[in-house]
Amino acid sequence: MARVYNFSAGPAVLPEEVLREAQAGMLDYNGCGMSVMEMSHRSAAFADIIEQAEADLRTLMGIPDNYHVLFLQGGATQQFAAIPMNLMKNGVADYIVSGSWSKKAFKEAKLYGDARCIASSEDENFSYVPDVDGLTFSPDADYAYICQNETIYGTRYPKLPDTGDVPLVSDVSSMFLSEPMDVSGYGLIYGGVQKNVGPAGVVIVIVREDLVREDVNPATPTIMRYLTQVDAKSLSNTPPCWGIYICGLVFKWLKEKGGLSAMKQINEEKAALLYDFLDQSKLFRGTARTDCRSLMNVPFVTGDAELDAKFIAECKDHGIESIKGHRSVGGMRASIYNAMPKAGVQALVDFMAQFEKENA
Repeated sequence: MARVYNFSAGPAVLPEEVLREAQAGMLDYNGCGMSVMEMSHRSAAFADIIEQAEADLRTLMGIPDNYHVLFLQGGATQQFAAIPMNLMKNGVADYIVSGSWSKKAFKEAKLYGDARCIASSEDENFSYVPDVDGLTFSPDADYAYICQNETIYGTRYPKLPDTGDVPLVSDVSSMFLSEPMDVSGYGLIYGGVQKNVGPAGVVIVIVREDLVREDVNPATPTIMRYLTQVDAKSLSNTPPCWGIYICGLVFKWLKEKGGLSAMKQINEEKAALLYDFLDQSKLFRGTARTDCRSLMNVPFVTGDAELDAKFIAECKDHGIESIKGHRSVGGMRASIYNAMPKAGVQALVDFMAQFEKENA
């Protein structure tokens, strides 16, 4: 059976080259006689895998030496609690709520301190990102929190807030490695890898040295303390070995593609292809405000629930899968991550044009 164009928001499409390389080593990784899924995380072979993965990620993102890279379990959602537990020294944090994920993170943070929502776009069903110009951050805040790309609503920050001396914390799950980032502008960056980097089961945390402390919330579980994992080089407990291995292969694939600047150009071209069609369509329309549209997640609707359902059903006949939108928005959502080829976006646009002609 031919591979489909998988527009799932996560777990999501992976590069075919990466899948084939993983397949080739499934039974025997580099002549060691076993799979990565079978080897000890304390072995020399796995040490090479995780160390090379970190080195390649540091190269791709230009991560400064005073930042730690952690490969963890628990997904991005666990970080909703881990961040306030580890970073709330004064017990205060500012949150900008721009969608479901930042709203959930804000709700979780309130369990551990004085989390304050300083801006929100919930008034228009998160169809835009709050204007960050002129925002005032609490001088006693331990950090300011954003979700830089909201997967469900298809929005992204067109610019980052100026938080001054307050460390900026960003959930980048659905835009991870899709474009260059100035890591030094953040205190902590994290993301679940199952959207744009690897298989489900791994979350990557990039945290500045001065934010890794001993005096964390005393209720913080040992395994969720950043210092624990920093000291153990992400090996305090058995890590998600296979997932880390696949992430490492994706990092190499990205380097071979020319790095994050090259990927940004490709992603902009793919997004423009879809948005240009939506902007001229008389049947389909995008739901995110044009000034903060995501390059990764594109929700769109016809305005008729029955017609949306018909489109989703007929997509399967054209090799287009997982195009149904989240219930919060309805309609459709195309997640066009790094591994989605431009041909996949073109196939979607071609069918949208055909569908519009037949159902106008």
